[in-house]
Amino acid sequence: MTSSQPDITLITGANGLIGSHIVRRYLDAGRNVAALRRTGSDLHLLHDIQDRITWLEGDILDIPALEEAVQTVQASGTVDVVHVAAMISYQPKDRARMDKVNVEGTANVVNVCLAKGVRKLGYVSSVAAVGRPTVKGDTGKLLVINEEQRWEESPQNSFYGQTKYRAELEVWRGMAEGLHAVIVNPSLVLGEGDWTRSSTQLFKYAFDEKPFYPAGIVNLVDVRDVAEAVFQLMQSPITAERFILTATTLPYKTFLDKLADALGKKRPKYRVPPKLTQLLWPLEAVRSWFTGKAPLITRETARSASGLYQYDGRKIETVLPFRYRNIDETIQRICMFFKQKKG
Repeated sequence: MTSSQPDITLITGANGLIGSHIVRRYLDAGRNVAALRRTGSDLHLLHDIQDRITWLEGDILDIPALEEAVQTVQASGTVDVVHVAAMISYQPKDRARMDKVNVEGTANVVNVCLAKGVRKLGYVSSVAAVGRPTVKGDTGKLLVINEEQRWEESPQNSFYGQTKYRAELEVWRGMAEGLHAVIVNPSLVLGEGDWTRSSTQLFKYAFDEKPFYPAGIVNLVDVRDVAEAVFQLMQSPITAERFILTATTLPYKTFLDKLADALGKKRPKYRVPPKLTQLLWPLEAVRSWFTGKAPLITRETARSASGLYQYDGRKIETVLPFRYRNIDETIQRICMFFKQKKG
């Protein structure tokens, strides 16, 4: 495809951590942005720029509303769609809803893009969709995963990862039918947002001086890098490609120490070995059942926190003028944000 630019970009999931930063990146570049939102959506992450966005009521599970949204923005000219909206949960009770939102919702977006002839689709997936192969025995060695990794059924894959993988299959199906599209697979995303939700909860974990840390490693990327990668890929002629987005990989202990230091809090002291982690999640499930509160750890998060999987995010740097931010500077910036917010 050519690298001609769209007249307007429609973004789903614009009110979330990643979506809100993608919106800001487009507006900073002087681009026209429309956003799909459901009635009653929390827009606090966009409170200062709401009037610069063309808002459209709708839901990715409502095909007529989705079609109408695309038709509305097409009155402004050529249209790109960036699909960020998704549901993230590691609780069994949310599986049916997550499957519907992530897989069926993405299929709807792909079908409408094909039917309405949008210029290009950008899909924000996850490294969870790349897959984690089963490793026999505890080798203690890092397993490096890049875009060539083929999905295989494994207990190491979360149900969330399964839904994102099947959602990606819908995007690839759309490409086979003539849709220009790119996929990005961010690792754990660090950014200024609500620290009671998603990956940002780790900042609150450090702020609350929790004394425990898991034995595994964590792959990290700045939310601004995710937004920049999406923006550059959508302006480029690149299509039918996927890109893992991760800036660095750290032991959980090192990462939580950096958070604690930047927040002026005590570092965690007690390592939780993988076997103990696997014993704790059933107790959390019982506590959750009695109290009605979300479990602090599930079977899937226990496996993830103990894993030694390193994702290779260098591919995008070979095809675009893109460079990752320094994670230490990212941590300092975000911790300053939360400290000021608490102050």
